[in-house]
Amino acid sequence: MTINREPERSNGLSPAETAALVGEKLFANDLACQSLGIRLVAIGPGTATLAMTVREDMLNGFQLCHGGFLTALADSAFAFACNSHNELTLAAGLTIDFLAPARAGDLLTAHATEVSLAGRIGVYDVVIANQDGEHVAVVRGRSHRIKGRPAV
Repeated sequence: MTINREPERSNGLSPAETAALVGEKLFANDLACQSLGIRLVAIGPGTATLAMTVREDMLNGFQLCHGGFLTALADSAFAFACNSHNELTLAAGLTIDFLAPARAGDLLTAHATEVSLAGRIGVYDVVIANQDGEHVAVVRGRSHRIKGRPAV
């Protein structure tokens, strides 16, 4: 019988345990997420899921969620995913495509996934979906890791 076990890192934690620790500590210090009501739903090595309910004060003049709030949600999921390995990682850039409107009361979920991590450069995709599973936006983010510096 073979037991699949995640490899341990030098700190004695598995990659999943490291990601959980990073998520907990990053979120505790993330005043932007907290002020927007963004919640950390899940985190793992190279992945993160965050959620946000669209509030009335997030609506633009058309009574739709302002694109800046969608971008903030996606950027936050991107940040948690790329720092999940506990190496300080910063965004180098991102592009966002808005696919459908989000409205007051919508529960939005942003799921970030690591596409590539080579050396100091990472590429991540983020999908924002509403409570009905409809894709609201897609994001591609590029990151730059600062070698030798832990995220938390």
